[in-house]
Amino acid sequence: MKKVHVMGPGCPKCTETFKIVETAIAETGVEASLEKVTDFTEIAKFGVFTTPAVAVDGTVKVMGKVPKKADVVAWLTA
Repeated sequence: MKKVHVMGPGCPKCTETFKIVETAIAETGVEASLEKVTDFTEIAKFGVFTTPAVAVDGTVKVMGKVPKKADVVAWLTA
């Protein structure tokens, strides 16, 4: 099972990112846990200082921008 973290304070771009990741998980059928991380101390532990950000299995895949769904699908199926 993949572990996916979407990081951000809840801004519109962070919310959009969460929805994109949620949709990608549903469409691929990949077994994944999805967690929203809003605490800046926890976000910093990932080495992230600009949000939104997405990490898959502890590896940050994007930060500072909303990812494309195709990119998220690629991360999930890799």
